[in-house]
Order: sequence, then structure tokens, then C-alpha cells
Amino acid sequence: MSANLNSVLLDGNLTRDPELRETSKGTSVCHFGLASNRYYEVNDEKVEEVSFFDVESWSKLAEACDKHLSKGRGIRVIGRLKQDRWQDKEGQNRSRVKVVADHIVFKPKISRNEASQADSEKEIENGKEYDLLEAEEREAAML
Repeated sequence: MSANLNSVLLDGNLTRDPELRETSKGTSVCHFGLASNRYYEVNDEKVEEVSFFDVESWSKLAEACDKHLSKGRGIRVIGRLKQDRWQDKEGQNRSRVKVVADHIVFKPKISRNEASQADSEKEIENGKEYDLLEAEEREAAML
């Protein structure tokens, strides 16, 4: 049996501060909201469409999100969609879809021209934090 493709790439800004928790087994999990804007034209008028997503990260990535992110911060998320299903108090079936992050790029807090080395773009992969330059060098080495 083969798995189907389930992959998502989102770019946007946090709509709320991250909430870090621990599972009963001590694994860190972090939840936050992400707004992603789409711009297009209709009859020569610019239209903005905003979509809102719930994002979840785990383990070291969750801890890094809690440490570095706050409401308004720009990020890029690579992950997968996960559907949660449950019954409410009235016995009605409910569900919601969220993004489970596997990889997050933290965008600079200020514009590139003003960014200091300390505020450089960060990339988190498999729980390890890299400066964007290091991440680009790693990608080039893989080609």
C-alpha cells in the first residue's frame, strides 16, 4: 500500500503568540495561528483575500517556535495537513483541519536593509536552527 501526497507550503504572519505545552509523555507541542494573503485583480481593482490556518509543531521545533516567534512575525511553513475528528457534547461529529509543521523559516523582524546578524532569517530543520545563509549553502551542496 502506498501513501498519498499530503504536503503544504504557506507563507504568512502569526495571528497570535505561540502556545507551548507538553504532552503527558513530556513531548513539547506548540500551537499558533497563521494568516496568509493572496492578491489578485478583478475588473482592474486589486483584491486581497486572507486565509487563516491553525499550525502545530512538535519537539525541538515547537520549542524553537516558542522561543523565536510572536504575533505578527513572518514565517514560511512546510508541513502536512491533519484532520482532527471528535464528537461534541451533543453527540455531533465535528472536524477541523490544521497544518502540522515539519520545517519553518523565521523571517527577519525588520527589513533586510536594517537587519543585523542577530536578527537574520532563521531556518529550523529537524529541530536544528540555521542562519538563512547556512541553509542556502546546505541546499547548494545537495545539488
